[in-house]
Amino acid sequence: MAFVPDSATLIAYSAACFVLFVTPGPDMSLFLAKTIAGGRRAGIASMTGASAGSIVHALLAAFGISALIAASPVAFLALKVVGAAYLAWLAVSAIRHGSALNVAEAGTGAVSIPGTLLLGLMVNLTNPKVVLFFVTFLPQFVDAGDPQATGKLLFLGLYFVAFSFPLAVLMILGAERVVYGLKARPRLMRAIAWLFAGVFGAFAVRILATQGR
Repeated sequence: MAFVPDSATLIAYSAACFVLFVTPGPDMSLFLAKTIAGGRRAGIASMTGASAGSIVHALLAAFGISALIAASPVAFLALKVVGAAYLAWLAVSAIRHGSALNVAEAGTGAVSIPGTLLLGLMVNLTNPKVVLFFVTFLPQFVDAGDPQATGKLLFLGLYFVAFSFPLAVLMILGAERVVYGLKARPRLMRAIAWLFAGVFGAFAVRILATQGR
């Protein structure tokens, strides 16, 4: 298959994907928050939504649309504002209501799976750092003069989703194991809610500071 990179390139790209996965970001914070709220179903729902967003980004990057967004100051600013607003809303929600972390009062059934999936999708789609990842990172593994460049960019984008998905599932399953211990410690849960609020707020600030070039 002409669109599949050679083995050396794929190994290097896989290593880079792993490093990027273990680097904390808004998506990972959301996965953990929703897992603590509604268990593995909620965590996997948010992860699935974010994965769908990454697929959209992969398609846009492969056909050059994301490059246009990143190059346009107005479009990029709009994307930053929307993404930061989403994360700021999550931070405020965590402080006011315990957000998705209030497992002492909200069981698995209290979390809307479709809503959580949509939230994961929107957090991913409105994160300009994801745009920059697909626009600036993927091309490093494809020769600009390669006639199969578009196909390889698409393959690498989808490969990143496929590579990250099982790792995220394992992370979510591991996070769920600590939920039962946290239920008996409401003060600790409140502290964690503030921690997640701070994390989401920090990512909102970082997103606003992200430069298009």
